[in-house]
Amino acid sequence: MAKQKPKSRAAARTAAQKKSSRKIAGRKIAGVSSARKPVSAKHRKAERPGVTTAKRTRPKQRIAISHHRDEDFKPDGLRAYAVYRDLGIAEASRGLARAHVIRLVGPCNPAEVSKLHFHDVEFQMVYVLKGWVKTYMEGQGETLMKQGSAWTQPPRIKHLIMDYSDDVELLEVILPADFKTVELATG
Repeated sequence: MAKQKPKSRAAARTAAQKKSSRKIAGRKIAGVSSARKPVSAKHRKAERPGVTTAKRTRPKQRIAISHHRDEDFKPDGLRAYAVYRDLGIAEASRGLARAHVIRLVGPCNPAEVSKLHFHDVEFQMVYVLKGWVKTYMEGQGETLMKQGSAWTQPPRIKHLIMDYSDDVELLEVILPADFKTVELATG
């Protein structure tokens, strides 16, 4: 016996909702549907300004595994008062992102570290693994970040490190992997 088609979109959605069910935590839940009303490309753009509907192609990524080894901390990063342990994300993501563990070398020398600057990035996030760090961020002011604290820094936000503990370790994730840092003159 052939099924009849519903006469309207609303009727089609209602029929789909009645027929559909999903299993959630091993239970069958009736009347749950993932059916969505079709949205034209014109309306999709209006709902999400700045987002294009064209699919962006990204390079194929690979798995990156990094195990802790003290000898992997190198003084080859952005700052002379820090050593960096690269987690292999930049290479694995083909430049999409960078992630590293940073150890700031103590004791803190404010004349060296307290330089106002910004990074030309799309995303930056920092998580304190050990110790503490006192930062200044434009619009936020001074903030003491302790073990377990995390923060994001919006693109091009002016910031600096004011002080840190001798044992501080930070996890930093940045997009893209390669970016420009601009130090600002203070006067």
